Amino acid sequence: MSSTLAALSLFGSSFLSATLLPGNSEIVLVALLTSSTISPTLLVLAATLGNTLGGLTNVIIGRLLPVLKPQRGTEMSLGWLKRFGPAALLLSWLPVVGDLLCLLAGWLRMPWGLVTLFLCVGKALRYIILTIITLQGIAWWQ
Repeated sequence: MSSTLAALSLFGSSFLSATLLPGNSEIVLVALLTSSTISPTLLVLAATLGNTLGGLTNVIIGRLLPVLKPQRGTEMSLGWLKRFGPAALLLSWLPVVGDLLCLLAGWLRMPWGLVTLFLCVGKALRYIILTIITLQGIAWWQ
């Protein structure tokens, strides 16, 4: 598989993973790290960019939602956002809760710059840690 095709595949998977659709970007990243000679840095960048853009898509959707009374089940995420502000988006990589954090950040009309910063940092850290663990595991098995 070419580096470009691999990076695009990971980007697409990462984008979908950040939405309510299944994308399994972690599985794709680990598979590419273990089965190819593609730069881990390129893979982390592709995954982070795709996942961040997917998260920002959720923020945009949240901004389009009408201002209504929050529904049951959103209290925890809404509480985090009200307490920590956009910094709560460092947890945007969490399954289900992360999607809700992004939607609610948009719904609360949080500032774009801080939302993008914390969203990107949180998602990048997840992929960096996963890459380090995977590469150390590969080195250990060899």
